[in-house]
Amino acid sequence: MSASVRESVNKQSLLYVFWSNLKRDRLALFGVVLLIFFIFVGVFAESLAPHGPRDRHYNDDGRIRRLEQPSWQHPFGTTDVGRDIFSQVILGTRTALTVGFLAAVLVTLVGSVVGIIAGYFGGWIDTVLMRIVDFFYAIPFIPFVIVLAAILQPSMWNIILAVSLLSWRTVARIVRSQVLSIAKRPYIKAARVAGAGHLRIMARYILPNVIPLVLLEMAFMVNWAIMAEASVAFLGFGDPRVTSWGQILHINFVSGYSRLAWWWTAPPGLAIVLLLLSIFFVARSLEAVVDPRLRKR
Repeated sequence: MSASVRESVNKQSLLYVFWSNLKRDRLALFGVVLLIFFIFVGVFAESLAPHGPRDRHYNDDGRIRRLEQPSWQHPFGTTDVGRDIFSQVILGTRTALTVGFLAAVLVTLVGSVVGIIAGYFGGWIDTVLMRIVDFFYAIPFIPFVIVLAAILQPSMWNIILAVSLLSWRTVARIVRSQVLSIAKRPYIKAARVAGAGHLRIMARYILPNVIPLVLLEMAFMVNWAIMAEASVAFLGFGDPRVTSWGQILHINFVSGYSRLAWWWTAPPGLAIVLLLLSIFFVARSLEAVVDPRLRKR
């Protein structure tokens, strides 16, 4: 069987296993449906949000609708300055997904390249790259973001940059360990004997074998990036120009209404939990594809 036919069969079998596991695992199916819902909300956030995130709302007598509980007009209530929380949560969905997916793509791209090069070549190249990985492991995330925000100003893109700079290290280690195993297989040695170059071997034979693992790590990195953005924004180092769930919680906390106005705290907090759970359930299903030992019999 040729390499191209073998890869086509492998891809079809992996898709079949994922689909079969999805039909069998209700939590995974729930995660996919919920994730699709969040993506839909994020893509059409501006159309779905009934109000602007910073619009103030007033009663008929001209008073600000301050700290109003949920109603038909404001499903999630209002803030202490009369802003619609429902609209803020909807627009915050786009921020969470943007940070999560962009950071995850950058992390998996850099980590995969470093891991494949280190695992394939080995020797001093592997040693140097792994020492660089160890160096980045020594950098704490939150202080790094604080310093970055102080130098470059708070920005959503700086958070993506910070997550990307520090999180690729984990992907690199995992991919490297997988490549070390793949590089010893007979068909890799046969390709070398046949005169295939290093770049061709890595792109044609090694990369397709690590893609399932890379996709799995990417799913987990989306979760990590979303949590990182929410944490940084909650601490007050997020982009003040961008509405995010962490920023909503930060404003609620510094205003002193975190206990009194439950409708201000619950929606963004619940949105974070549900989005993270949806991605986790999908990632768990992907993990069953990558590791056959986890598949249900």
